[in-house]
Amino acid sequence: MADVKWLLVGTGDIVQKRVAEALAATPNSQIVGICGSSIDRVNALADRFNAHERHSDLAQSLQTTTANAVYLARPVEFHASEAIAVINADKHVLIEKPLARTAAEAEQIIVAAKNKSLIVGCAYYRRCNARFAHARRLIREGTLGKIVLIRMAYIAWFNPAADDPKRWRVDPVRSGGGPAADMGSHMFDVLIGLMGMPTRLIGQTATLVQPYTAEDTATALMGFPDGAQATACFGWSSKTWTHEMEIIGSEGKLTWRPYDAGKVLLTLGRETQELDLPSAPNVHQPLVEDFVQAIMENRPPVCPIAEAAKTDQLLDQLYARPQS
Repeated sequence: MADVKWLLVGTGDIVQKRVAEALAATPNSQIVGICGSSIDRVNALADRFNAHERHSDLAQSLQTTTANAVYLARPVEFHASEAIAVINADKHVLIEKPLARTAAEAEQIIVAAKNKSLIVGCAYYRRCNARFAHARRLIREGTLGKIVLIRMAYIAWFNPAADDPKRWRVDPVRSGGGPAADMGSHMFDVLIGLMGMPTRLIGQTATLVQPYTAEDTATALMGFPDGAQATACFGWSSKTWTHEMEIIGSEGKLTWRPYDAGKVLLTLGRETQELDLPSAPNVHQPLVEDFVQAIMENRPPVCPIAEAAKTDQLLDQLYARPQS
């Protein structure tokens, strides 16, 4: 019998593609319930993964479920309220990224979990990738020398139709923002995991070509306590595609181009070597495995909520939201 029994909340794209499979395939892990707004989608997903509990209301499901852990995968507007409800029901919880729409909402989750003996984490799965571990080791060992600059970029085209289920992602009331909150949150989290929290951020956002209210273009300049600098640009405003990061030090540089695939380039002086550091076939799998082990070992997960909240703090600065 599985040690970790999951109630999976949400039936959307990320659940269908990766999350449900990861929960089901992880050792000592079992999906026992599905909760979502569409009972037809709930039933289809429950049939696929042999989950016997089927719900359309989270509050009711938390009263009756046999699950001891909950995966929250609904739009970001629900993250804070649903996470707090799960915590108050004394269930472990893994929350899709970003943790919340604002740092203030993230802080509400942290406060709710403060005096609970629960494992509470955020699904920043890139912290489990081989290239993340490799980059962190090189930085800590000093192989690249003093880090002077990190460059990050994600540019693509995203304009979902009005009836597209993913339309919520371009409504900042529901999502917290546009590409900076969406893909940018992942890249900010990796930056924080490698370098720590920037001490300052100067940013600019604009909607230049798209017909929605979220920004379609965002840039940020950041500084770290040791003087290192970082630049970031995120966009849904070009029909070209860019997704990359470069970490530049006094002795060498590390290039992820593309960010998640292909060879990692390590340059020391004038010599460059190609490294094969592939991600898992299902990138959520190592994240879920870590979270299940965290429950079994009573230890923090790879990205605890206090760490995930740092990304929301950066996004608040980028969007010039009031600081809590």
